Amino acid sequence: MGELGDIQAVAFDIDGTLYENWKLNTRIVFHFLAHNHFFLHYGLVRSALRKDKAEGDFSRIQAEYMARRLKTTPEKAQEALDRIVYQGLKKFFLRITPCKNAVECVAKIKEKGLKVAILSDFPPEQKGELWGIKAMADLSMGTEECGALKPNPIAFVKMAEKLGIKPENILYVGNSYKYDVVGSKAAGMKSAWFTSKSKARKRKNKENELADIRFSNYADLMQVLGLN
Repeated sequence: MGELGDIQAVAFDIDGTLYENWKLNTRIVFHFLAHNHFFLHYGLVRSALRKDKAEGDFSRIQAEYMARRLKTTPEKAQEALDRIVYQGLKKFFLRITPCKNAVECVAKIKEKGLKVAILSDFPPEQKGELWGIKAMADLSMGTEECGALKPNPIAFVKMAEKLGIKPENILYVGNSYKYDVVGSKAAGMKSAWFTSKSKARKRKNKENELADIRFSNYADLMQVLGLN
């Protein structure tokens, strides 16, 4: 793996990484408009949870944050979260297609004898079988079950523990510099940033550039990892 060192596992974010965000966004327009007031507060709550570095019983804490914004009880807030977000968004993933070469990339990682993991801010079970990727994964988990959202390193560290691999021997692949790159690097992992070439150029000379790899398509990632 060259300067990447001894990579023994490759872990992937889901949303915006294994599939392009626009493929979901175009499908949920009417669902979003039907619940626009709820989603406005939901977005603010998720941002607050990241900023506050809220840790612990995530489901309870998130419901309490939502209850304060919606001026209701935590129980009713949780019911709304389940109905509108966790169950409400499930059907929209059924026809989403993966990024070009993403499934092939994961398959070749497995063929090389490396472990594969999935770590997402949303429950992976919400996304179905993920085009066979979930079946190839040695571990599939959501940050919520670990008690904190990215970029908090807690979930990254717990993922490494469950894989039985040291963080420095894991490459984490994600599309968000702020959450995926920063979070994985804080946990001591290598990081691959899936981004457009224009976004990568904008950060290229910044002192706080952390990503070990920048790529805009999975063919390039396979080449960097020596999987071709």
